[in-house]
Amino acid sequence: MVKYIKGLVQFVALIGVINMCSTVPASHDFVSEQKKIDALILSGEFTAATQIITNYLEQGDLTGSERARYLFEIERLNRIRKDFTVGRAEVLEYIKRYYPQVSDSNMAVWEAAKALEVMTIDGQDLYFNRAARNLFRIDPEMKQVWNTQHPDAEITSGSGAKLDLDLHNAAVIQDAIASGDMYVKPKRLRIKQSIVVNANVVPAGEIIKCWIPYPRLIPGRQQDIEFIQSQPETHQLAPEAALQRTIYFEKLAVADQVTLFSTEYDFTSHAVYREIDPDRVTKLQSLESLEANLQEESPHIVFTPALQKLSQAIIGDEQNPYLKARLLFAWVDEHTPWASAREYSTIRCIPEYAFENGHGDCGIQTLLFITLCRMNGIPARWQSGWELQPPNDSMHDWGMIYFEPYGWVPMDVTYGLRQSEDVNLQWFYLSGMDSYRIIFNDAYSKSFIPTKSHIRSETIDSQRGEVEWSGGNLYFDQWSWDFEWEILE
Repeated sequence: MVKYIKGLVQFVALIGVINMCSTVPASHDFVSEQKKIDALILSGEFTAATQIITNYLEQGDLTGSERARYLFEIERLNRIRKDFTVGRAEVLEYIKRYYPQVSDSNMAVWEAAKALEVMTIDGQDLYFNRAARNLFRIDPEMKQVWNTQHPDAEITSGSGAKLDLDLHNAAVIQDAIASGDMYVKPKRLRIKQSIVVNANVVPAGEIIKCWIPYPRLIPGRQQDIEFIQSQPETHQLAPEAALQRTIYFEKLAVADQVTLFSTEYDFTSHAVYREIDPDRVTKLQSLESLEANLQEESPHIVFTPALQKLSQAIIGDEQNPYLKARLLFAWVDEHTPWASAREYSTIRCIPEYAFENGHGDCGIQTLLFITLCRMNGIPARWQSGWELQPPNDSMHDWGMIYFEPYGWVPMDVTYGLRQSEDVNLQWFYLSGMDSYRIIFNDAYSKSFIPTKSHIRSETIDSQRGEVEWSGGNLYFDQWSWDFEWEILE
C-alpha cells in the first residue's frame, strides 16, 4: 500500500480528520462499492473487504477523497484487528476468577446485550482486549459481583485514589460562593511527558517527527505556563490559540537505538464553580458566537433519527435549558456506564456507538452528551487532557456547556452525579471542575501545528502524542509514552 500514501496525505490535507460517515460527493460506482464493502465488514469478512478495496484502488478512477477514504478503511480494519485479539477461552478464564458458575448461556446473553464486546473477524470470534474486565463494569449483576469482591475499589475515573474528591469539591463550592470568583483552589503542577520510539521502526538516517500535547493558556482556569526543558532542545511550540496544542520535535533515527522525545513545564490549574439558579436561565440571547457549538459536526456529532428519538424520550416537555441539561446528564450517567474503550479511530460515529452499545469511556460519554445537548439548543463543546487524583492519574475527556446568562462552565458527565444530599455537590460536574486537570484540547480532531502529513493514531483526541516519518504514521504499538507529575508547594 506504499504507493497509495500520497493519496492518504492528500486526504489529511483536504479535510484534516477522518470522516467515514459524513456526506462527501461521490460517484455512483463509489457508493455501490462502499455498500458491498460495508456488508462484508458487517459480516466480519475483513480480508475479503480489504481485497476489494485494494482492487478498486488499483483501477485508478477514484477521486482524491474517495481514494483517501478507502485507504483509511484498510487502516481502520487493521486497527480493529489490534483491538480484538482475545479468544473465548481467555475471556472465560478471566470471568471464572470472579464468577465460577459462568455458562454458555451467560455468555450469549452478555454478548447480545453488548456487555461483552465481541466481533467476528474472518470467521473467528474475537473479543475486545479488555472485554472481560469491562463485563464487570457494564452488566449490573456482574458489577455487583465485582464490587462485593473489591469493596474498596471504584470502577469509574479516579479508582483507588487517596484524594477525597467530594471533600475537595465541597471546598471549591464554598470558596467560589464566598469569594464571588468562579476560579479558586489553585494548584501549581510540574509535568514531564515523553515518547520513546522503538528501535528500527524507522530506517536509520530518516527524520522522526513527534508531537507531544502541551497545555493551553486559559485565563483564570489554566495559566502561568512556564517551559522548563525539552529533549531535543530544538522544538516548535504551537501558538496558544491552537485548539489542540502541541510541542513539536524532529530527530534522526539511529540504527538499533530508541529515539527519545520529552518536554517539561510548570503551570497553575484552578478549580471552577458557578452556582446555577435554574429560574434565571433563559433562552440564548445571541447565537452568532455560539452557532458552531449548536450544530452537527460530522462524523461524530450527528443528529441521527435514533438519537433524536432518545432525546425526546429524555426531555419530554421540559423547556428550561438548564433543567434539560440535567435530564440529559443524568440519563448518560445512569445508562452509559464507563468502560475501557477501543481506539476512537476504529469507530465511525461515536455517539451512535455509545447508544447502541450502552457503554463507553469518558470521550464516548462526553460526545454523546454534547450531541444530545446541541440537539436541544444547548451549546456544548469538547475539552480534554489529563485528570489527576493524587496519587493517580489518567487521560481524560470532559467538556464545556453554556447557560444564559451564566456563560460557559465546565462539565464532566463521566464523573456524573455525586452521591450527596447537598444539591450543589450532587450536580457539581454540570457547572464545576476540580483543581486537578491539565487541558490540552478545546476541540476534537483539529489540525496540529505544524500539520501532520499522515493520518493520526488518535484521530479525535490528543493526550499521548503522535509520531510519524516520511514513510507513514507510527501507530501506538511502535512507541511508548510516559506522563510524570508533581504538585509544587
